[in-house]
Amino acid sequence: MEKQCEEMRQRLGISKRGETLYQSPLSMWSESDVVVEADGRGGATLQVVVGNYPDDYVTKSEQRFLSEDVACDAAEALVAKHTRVPRGVV
Repeated sequence: MEKQCEEMRQRLGISKRGETLYQSPLSMWSESDVVVEADGRGGATLQVVVGNYPDDYVTKSEQRFLSEDVACDAAEALVAKHTRVPRGVV
């Protein structure tokens, strides 16, 4: 049955449950990472974590999305928001 599920996921373009789709530091000097993890059904969870993801970490915040792509877009936007250079800084 697992093989059938995997074949179905491949046909639909859906990642395996627990697969990391996106990972980036929240900002240049941040101790937090932004991580998007697939749910295996086409959706994903965006998490802000502290620690050594995926081995030893604490989740600071979490948001679920119905689409992997939307979750990754939200993660990129979150990182971009925290990495903007303030005006007047060169």
